[in-house]
Amino acid sequence: MSAPIPTRVHYHKKARELELTYEGNESYRLSVEYLRVYSPSAEVRGHGGDTAVLQVGKKDVGLKNITQTGRYALKLHFDDGHDSGLYSWDYLYDLALNREAYWADYLRRLDEAGASREPQGIQIKQL
Repeated sequence: MSAPIPTRVHYHKKARELELTYEGNESYRLSVEYLRVYSPSAEVRGHGGDTAVLQVGKKDVGLKNITQTGRYALKLHFDDGHDSGLYSWDYLYDLALNREAYWADYLRRLDEAGASREPQGIQIKQL
């Protein structure tokens, strides 16, 4: 069974969130950072096996543009220059339904790597 297709896609620029609304007013807001670190591109996910690249420093990333690709996907153009990878309706719905678990896993992996969500050059030290 394939995922539903959104009836509305809206980018909240100030909040840096992509809102997906489905039939019956089911709605999800996904941060651009979340979408960027879970990009379906080979650059992020790797080329199979354990070759995924942990994305760091993406806290402040935004979107420059969104284009629809056929009837099955969106292409997101991020302001950090990343624009490869197609976000299929199935993939976006999966990201929406599993946001909490995926985000927790991402934060765990960042912590294990000693990495940060902060853009390079900005280090925030907790006292």
